[in-house]
Amino acid sequence: MDQKLQDEICDALVFKHKGVYFHKNLSTPEGVDAIEDMEIRDSDVFLVTFPKSGTVWTQNILCQIYKESQGNVEGNVEDNVNNMAKAPWLEFKLLINDFDSCPSPRLLLSHLPYYLMPKNPRNRKLKVIYVLRNPKDNVVSFYHFHKTFVNIQHLAISWEAFFDLYMSGKVIGGSWFDHVRGWYTHKEEFDLLFLTYEEMIQDLRSAVLKICQFLDIKLDDQAVNRIVEKATFKNMKEDPLANYKFLSKDLFDQSEGGLLRKGIIGDWKNIMTVAQSEKMDAVIKEKLGDLPITFIWDM
Repeated sequence: MDQKLQDEICDALVFKHKGVYFHKNLSTPEGVDAIEDMEIRDSDVFLVTFPKSGTVWTQNILCQIYKESQGNVEGNVEDNVNNMAKAPWLEFKLLINDFDSCPSPRLLLSHLPYYLMPKNPRNRKLKVIYVLRNPKDNVVSFYHFHKTFVNIQHLAISWEAFFDLYMSGKVIGGSWFDHVRGWYTHKEEFDLLFLTYEEMIQDLRSAVLKICQFLDIKLDDQAVNRIVEKATFKNMKEDPLANYKFLSKDLFDQSEGGLLRKGIIGDWKNIMTVAQSEKMDAVIKEKLGDLPITFIWDM
C-alpha cells in the first residue's frame, strides 16, 4: 500500500493514544484516560470486542436479557429507548458520557484493550463478556463498515488498501491480533465470559443461555425464546432501536446497507485473495499460535 495514502487515511480518521487508534470525531485522549479511574459497581457488566465482532448483536441480546429479567413489561417507557442509551459506549462520545448517572445494573460497551479498562480501585474483578470473531470475516466486515465514515469517503479506499491498514493495526481498535492476545492472556484478571461470533451464529439459543448463566439470571423458556427471536439478524436489521440507523448522518453514511450487513460466516471467501488468506494464516500462527483458540472459517 502506498505510504502516502496510508498516512492520509490515518490523518483523516484516527489518532493514536497509548498504543491504540481511536476515531477522531468519537473519542478524545482525555476521555480514554478518564475511563481508567471509573468507579466500578458490583453489578456492572462490560461487553468488550474488537470492532465488527458482533458488538451490536450482543448488545441487543444483553438489553433483551435484562428487560426479560425485570418483568418484560410491554409498553414500558424503555421500549422506546434505543440500545445505545441502554448500553452505552465507554470511549465514544455517543449519547451518554455521564456514566455515574446511569442506573444499575450498568451495561457498558467498549473496544478498548485490556490495559485501558477501569483499574478497579476496590480490587473487584470486572465482569466482562468478550466476543471474538474470526479475523478473516472481521477484516471484511470492517472494510465495509470503514466505507460508511463520511470524512474519508472521498479517499475511495480499496479492499487491498484497507487489508494492509488492518494487518498493520492502523484501524480503530488497533491490531486485532494484539487485542485478542491481550484479553485472552489476561483473562484471569477479570470475571470473563469468552464467546465467539461463530458459536452465536451456529447456536444462538445456547449462547443466550450461556450469557444468562454468566450473569446469574434465570429466565423461563418463553423468555429465552423471545430474546432469540428478537436477536435474529433479520429482526435486528429491521429494529430501529437496535440497528444503529439513528446515528448521525454527519458521521456515518448508511445509505447502502447500514452497520448490520450480512451476519454470516465465511464471507471472506468472496473478496480475499489466496495470498491475503495465507498472509493472515501466517500472522495468526506467529502471534496467537501458542494459544488454545480455534477458528471457524465457514459454515
